[in-house]
Amino acid sequence: MRWLFQNFRYKLLAVVGALLLWGVSHSESPTERSFDVPVVRQGVPSNLVVTRASPDALNVRIRGSRAAMGRLAAADLEYPADLSGARPGKASLEVPMLGLEGVMNLPNGTKVVGRSPGVLEFRLERKGTRAVRVRADLEGQPAEGFKLGTVHVDPPRVRISGAESQVRALREILTEPIDLDGAKASLVETVHPALSRQNVWLEEKGEITVQVEILPETTAEKNAVEKQG
Repeated sequence: MRWLFQNFRYKLLAVVGALLLWGVSHSESPTERSFDVPVVRQGVPSNLVVTRASPDALNVRIRGSRAAMGRLAAADLEYPADLSGARPGKASLEVPMLGLEGVMNLPNGTKVVGRSPGVLEFRLERKGTRAVRVRADLEGQPAEGFKLGTVHVDPPRVRISGAESQVRALREILTEPIDLDGAKASLVETVHPALSRQNVWLEEKGEITVQVEILPETTAEKNAVEKQG
């Protein structure tokens, strides 16, 4: 019985040793994963605006041991695209394979074995700034027997910046919608400007105060409405 016990103990130690060796070799065996890494623009000249970037993410294939890959957090990955010195028009930036690990701050034990595309394309435009009128975006109609009076917007104008061609094309911007449906009394609403253009922004973010006057219709106006009906 003692011989059997000793034999069992040696076998158990051998199994444990084999498992440990397998775990070490498994953790050190190389593996590969593909990541879509966001392209982060840096160094854009203050007088320029990026109006197009293609693509907005870089597909990177990374190889490393399982232990090293386990230290790799996909959420922390980004590729910095340096646009300092760029001029209006098209800009092309090569994505070199050499030294890409350092640029992306990859952990030790990992290596970039592929990236696509090899060139990033950008289009830049001069920055423009101007003041534009703010118009209240009124929706719906006052209640029957009432009419819309004066509308006062404060501030009446705001300053915008962005791609020069788009800034020039804007004559006014709307506020967020204000619902007048069924209104029987004047109202004051605090809203925000609504900018629909991607490459245009407000120089100073703030709220817009809109005072809407709702008045009762006169007898003559009511008769005119009834005749039209």
